[in-house]
Amino acid sequence: MVKRILDCKASDLAGYNAREILAAIAASEGRVMMGECIGITQPLLTDVTNAEVVASMGADILLLNMFDVLNPVIQALPEVEKAETVREVKRLTGRVVGINLEPVAGDVANDDELWKMTEGRRATAQNAVRAAELGVDMIVLTGNPGNGISNQAITDSLRKIKNAVGDKLILAAGKMHAAGVLTEAAADIISKEDIRAFREAGADVILLPAPGTVPGITMEYVRELVGYAHKLGALTITAIGTSQEGSDTATIRQIALWCKMTGTDIHHIGDSGYVGMALAENIMAYSIAIRGIRHTYHRMAQSINR
Repeated sequence: MVKRILDCKASDLAGYNAREILAAIAASEGRVMMGECIGITQPLLTDVTNAEVVASMGADILLLNMFDVLNPVIQALPEVEKAETVREVKRLTGRVVGINLEPVAGDVANDDELWKMTEGRRATAQNAVRAAELGVDMIVLTGNPGNGISNQAITDSLRKIKNAVGDKLILAAGKMHAAGVLTEAAADIISKEDIRAFREAGADVILLPAPGTVPGITMEYVRELVGYAHKLGALTITAIGTSQEGSDTATIRQIALWCKMTGTDIHHIGDSGYVGMALAENIMAYSIAIRGIRHTYHRMAQSINR
């Protein structure tokens, strides 16, 4: 029998397939934390990966941003074969691990060697298959700032990826900000029509901006979209992707409670508090706000060897 993620040990999660992880998330009734982090930047603690720090502060799911499936790099990870990069993160943290892939059409105008788009970050069927081979549990189809990711592009990529990987991976889709498409800004970032299209294309989870993070995105608006997604049989993620993961803890607690009131299943906190992860204290503050000290400390304290 599948446990709530709240009650899962590392050994439980290691034995769950994608459908069982989804069931464990749903059973937790809106008390699941997802922490996003970047592995290609200098880690906050130099010789400890950002993923480990995020996990240590209470995140149940780790979401790796800027992760290239053709050239996997996580700074400060012990030396392993590249094909073992994701499995090593899972071994060190005992967490569910997802990655972002971006449905980018053509070249993105970014000449910075660190941030420019690479082939292994694109949301293609081939990259999704490769992600499954690496041990990834979840793919989130979304866009980084300025990369010009439209909802139609997400839908098109999602359909191809679903056909390629079936139920091997959890597939999530949506945007936490406009991602460079100004016609899909503010309240136009995502609509019920987009949610239906994502669901029909194979999305298990719908990603939405957290209330208060994008202009015009209110708790009431997101609550309506969450309810609609649930009626279609999808779970939801409310996401902080606007650098407010670097706000004061009072702001984080307010956003957390708004997200809780929307009925969301997964609470996401982004990677731009410090470069590469949220402020560590904000991850813990968010977790305590949505599920209290008991479950937060339980996740933080539990040994990965259990």
